[in-house]
Amino acid sequence: CDGYSVYENIDNIIPVGCWAHARRKFHDALTAQPKKTGKATVALNYIQSLYAIEKKAKSLTPEERQHLRVKKAEPVLQQLHEWLSKSAKTVTPKSKIGVAISYTLNQWEKLRRYLYSGELGIDNNVTERDIRPFTTGRKNWMFSQSVDGADASAVLYSIVMTCRANDINPYLYFQKLFTELPQRDEFADLSDLLPWNAGLEA
Repeated sequence: CDGYSVYENIDNIIPVGCWAHARRKFHDALTAQPKKTGKATVALNYIQSLYAIEKKAKSLTPEERQHLRVKKAEPVLQQLHEWLSKSAKTVTPKSKIGVAISYTLNQWEKLRRYLYSGELGIDNNVTERDIRPFTTGRKNWMFSQSVDGADASAVLYSIVMTCRANDINPYLYFQKLFTELPQRDEFADLSDLLPWNAGLEA
């Protein structure tokens, strides 16, 4: 996630920082600086190195990915942190580059957490891409008329996007649900109907 402070107060949740958000701030600083070389370029080169490691790790198992990150990415992160700490003393805090450096340093522990598990991504771009249709569409949709209606919409959106994440046609999935659910007892185990177990892969 990004640096939104509310995430720190959710029970049983450990926020993991998103490098795409940090990178975006340095990209904004690069756009604002008169020359295309300077501190923003240095930071972006470090971040690009982290993404290059992720590209190599894409086909690995989670355990192998985590091992590669510790071996290759952690030294880059240490160098970047040293550079950020030094650079923070030489920039104007409210400048674009100052804001980018301050944000990254403030989020540092969260930004490092992807090292701890190969199951974690370096950013949340996949999630943001999946929710974009709803964040852009909500401006044109009518507001929900009740809390129950909003809850129902959230459940439906979640199911559709989970189907997409598992390469399942949502129409076929709902068709299976509406066929199978009426035949199940109220407290029956429904784990076989979860999208990744439904046997409807494209």
